[in-house]
Amino acid sequence: MAYQALYRTWRPQKFADMVGQEVVTKTLRNALITEQISHAYLFTGPRGTGKTSAAKIFAKAVNCLHPVDGEADGTCEICQAIDQGTLGDIIELDAASNNGVDEIREIREDVNYAPTLAKYKVYIIDEVHMLSTGAFNALLKTLEEPPANVIFILATTEPQKIPATIISRTQRFDFKRIDANAAYERMVYILNQRGNNYDDTAVKVIANAADGGMRDALSILDQALSFGNGNVTLDNALLVTGSVTQTLLGEYVMALVEHNSKRALAKLTEVLTDGKDAGRFIEDLISYARDLLLNTEAPDLISLVPDDNFKQLAQEQKADTWYQMIDVLSETQQQLRFTNRPSIYLEVLTVKLSRLNQAGVAEPQAVVAGNSATNVHVNTETTLKPLDDSNDGTVIETDNVAPVAEQPIRIAHKASTEKKHIFEVLDAATRGDLNRLQAAWADILAQLNVSQKAILSTAKPVAASSNGVLLGFDFEIFRDKTKKDQGLVDLLNEQIRKLTESKDERNLVLVTNEEWPDIRNQWIQQHRKNKPATESAAAPEAELAATDIPEQNESTQDQTIVQAAKDLFGDELVEVKAD
Repeated sequence: MAYQALYRTWRPQKFADMVGQEVVTKTLRNALITEQISHAYLFTGPRGTGKTSAAKIFAKAVNCLHPVDGEADGTCEICQAIDQGTLGDIIELDAASNNGVDEIREIREDVNYAPTLAKYKVYIIDEVHMLSTGAFNALLKTLEEPPANVIFILATTEPQKIPATIISRTQRFDFKRIDANAAYERMVYILNQRGNNYDDTAVKVIANAADGGMRDALSILDQALSFGNGNVTLDNALLVTGSVTQTLLGEYVMALVEHNSKRALAKLTEVLTDGKDAGRFIEDLISYARDLLLNTEAPDLISLVPDDNFKQLAQEQKADTWYQMIDVLSETQQQLRFTNRPSIYLEVLTVKLSRLNQAGVAEPQAVVAGNSATNVHVNTETTLKPLDDSNDGTVIETDNVAPVAEQPIRIAHKASTEKKHIFEVLDAATRGDLNRLQAAWADILAQLNVSQKAILSTAKPVAASSNGVLLGFDFEIFRDKTKKDQGLVDLLNEQIRKLTESKDERNLVLVTNEEWPDIRNQWIQQHRKNKPATESAAAPEAELAATDIPEQNESTQDQTIVQAAKDLFGDELVEVKAD
């Protein structure tokens, strides 16, 4: 008999064999035991997590002549026919290659005929999101009025592409990524059953590389067994997965935290020379930094055996170091998807990581005006001398160097979320500045690329002054992403300056729309206490919603503030409530 891949040979034959999907399997088994069987199911989740296997197991169990606790007995006539693939009542359809209306219409005609041997006809449609619009409409008719002896099981990795009308007529089960420990235990079980020799660490490397897919884990294991003539060694696992040894990772990270970019680049060269995959290298670094972060908080969750380098790093470095490193690594991981020269990104990444400190990226803060995409660091009196062999990452300054360019030099803009900076904008904010910014906001967004527009799609100006802009975001994640994107911050400043015809640069301050009312009210109270009445004529944007100002027994100062807000923003924008 021809050799079969491990993922086919060891495909689960019953719910108890499935790995990492306990909620799904328990629910399906209980439905079978209580005979609460739906006419349509939707199985969603990442590839290789058991969707199709669960569909086949369910089809066998629902038709088994002698089921036991919701499981097929595997010995009856129906079970054996299903195992041999000779039962015509179980129909599998790949929607990727059969996505037309004609195929679905054929199903609509076939469902009207009773099953030949089994109790139910079961249609398993894999990658159902690939069906055309017409095919979905044809399928919908069948799902609306299904025959009593027909069950549909739809499987997909992209449920967002399925019409809501289809989803609403199914019972949906979400399959999760399989935990690395669960994948490891399953592979160890298979290796023990086969009698193969294996290195425990090698199997863990494969489990981590599979990224939550059991099928991927078994495919990689198959490769490692073939490469090692039936044995699974650590070297073979690293070669097959493209992963980097823990020792090399530790030496690379050690060089980074010591700010020794020269030695770190040398370690990177070793990685690239060995032909390691750039994406896998970054994933390994993220996992390594994650383990260092969890070492002090939850050592049971780390995925490796600590060596000397790991122990030293965990002892000497603060958690902030690993937070910052993971942020930078995640950003570079996204950039790698759009380049054919990953080695350049890795070299830039190495230099950037070697300059991290506990306050962020530690280097001069000046940038050449007009070059927001590159952020070239310069100084009017000093410049950075290239690293030489004797320099272990220390920046050496040399005096009396000619300026790099004659362009004007300005300080890099930073976006802030601090309350004191919000108050600074509000102290000087005016309705005129806000009106000009709101009028130009659509044009400002039009100058951004698609990803930048997506980030700012739910943001809008809520206050503005001659030197500051306060943006309100619907979602905290977009606010934080904007704050971290220096290129976007610089571009926003430049477009705001141009399109509002302002001579001055403006500081960006970011706030969520959820917290904005509370912060605004806090500022109003502080403004009333600290500002004399004569200064209230320029009462800023925050005063337009003076919800905390009492209607009766107001002081002269309070009345002046409210009147100034009315003069600036109009009566219709001011709501006055009594305490």
